[in-house]
Amino acid sequence: MAGSGSSSGSNSPCASCKLLRRRCTQECVFAPYFPPEDPHKFAIVHKVFGASNVSKMLQELPAQQRADAVSSLVYEANARMRDPVYGCVGAISYLQQQVSQLQMQLALAKAEILCVQMQHGGHATAPSSPPASQQLQRKQQQQMDGEAYGSLLMHNTLMNTLNSSAVHHQQQMLGSLGSAGNSAMMLQEACLKKESLWT
Repeated sequence: MAGSGSSSGSNSPCASCKLLRRRCTQECVFAPYFPPEDPHKFAIVHKVFGASNVSKMLQELPAQQRADAVSSLVYEANARMRDPVYGCVGAISYLQQQVSQLQMQLALAKAEILCVQMQHGGHATAPSSPPASQQLQRKQQQQMDGEAYGSLLMHNTLMNTLNSSAVHHQQQMLGSLGSAGNSAMMLQEACLKKESLWT
């Protein structure tokens, strides 16, 4: 092993050359990034991407960018081994779904807090009005919260408006039907009275 050594000057070949069973030279592109004490790091990259492809990618990159590229390849190879179909895209999608759910929960919690604050503010202003500075500060805070989470309140208001308009429309329909029924009954009674006069 005296004639074979990695670029670090040690007698042990790098993990790549050891796995591929070849002589590790001073110009070995893998030696700085795949040390012999961590053979699994290169093994998984070689299994997913192939040693020749990794070598081409590293040779095309500047030396200062190769360490980051190796880290990315190792991460993507591990993700691909865990999820052969989606790889790291599956992990990113899962995290994005979690972020969306947490953002929705946070928006709902803040909207509930805003409603409670508005209710307490209305009860507090009934007996005695607070100073003008407190009113201005509360108004600004409510305006900021309303701009951030007004979409939720607007949705609830819209649904309530639609429901109330539907109920009002039904009441109008029932009222019109009721008035028409009353008119029919009055007409029928008038006809009966006329018939009673002639009999």
